Amino acid sequence: MIAGDAGNRQALASALDWWMGAGVDTLVDEAPRDWLAPPAPAPAHDAPPPAPVAPPALPATLPELHGWLATSDALPGDPPRTQRLAPIGDPAGGLMIVLDMPEQGDAEADALLGGEAGLLFDNMLAAIGFGRTSAYIAPFVPARAPGGRIAASVGQRLAAIMRHHIRLAAPRALLVMGDEAAFPLLGARVPAARGGLRDLNLDGVTVAAIATFHPRFLLRNPVRKADAWMDLRLLMGALRP
Repeated sequence: MIAGDAGNRQALASALDWWMGAGVDTLVDEAPRDWLAPPAPAPAHDAPPPAPVAPPALPATLPELHGWLATSDALPGDPPRTQRLAPIGDPAGGLMIVLDMPEQGDAEADALLGGEAGLLFDNMLAAIGFGRTSAYIAPFVPARAPGGRIAASVGQRLAAIMRHHIRLAAPRALLVMGDEAAFPLLGARVPAARGGLRDLNLDGVTVAAIATFHPRFLLRNPVRKADAWMDLRLLMGALRP
């Protein structure tokens, strides 16, 4: 048995001499290879991700948009027509409120934001001198999403439609209620988005936007009502001429 580096080198040299004596002077693959064949093409790169889907062509007037939202098969997420609820109130009032979606039972009652959440919502509006007929109130998606969550795959397309909606309504100020609407529109959920005015740029037209908690959240977390009141005071300042 040969020990040490010198012994190993001697053994390797002896093995190479044996292979050379046997006529082996070139390393080859274990499998046969056609050395005259043209080189194989380089592997294709992964296909680029698909381009973002542009929103469908949208109506140019608010009444036409209302009809499109009620009946269109091109609305992202394919909400059932039988459960869609139209915006309510007065677009000329200066205040537009974007809710995330109808509540459970709203479709059956054919009215947005019923129950305890609706009562709290009405009190919040009254505190700033508005009501359901003087503000303009629109759901981000006109039918309740499964599980009360808007799928990420349709959020940005719905946001493009809502931005067009806001531009047509032309409010002096915008109140966005709830994470499901705030995140696609403002790029942050309510805890991070609230507490100040945000300029929402709509193709050159800027609207002052304020995010706040949805009434259903405030019912579960009454300690945050003070924060919501601060948001409403900011809103009143933005609505002053």
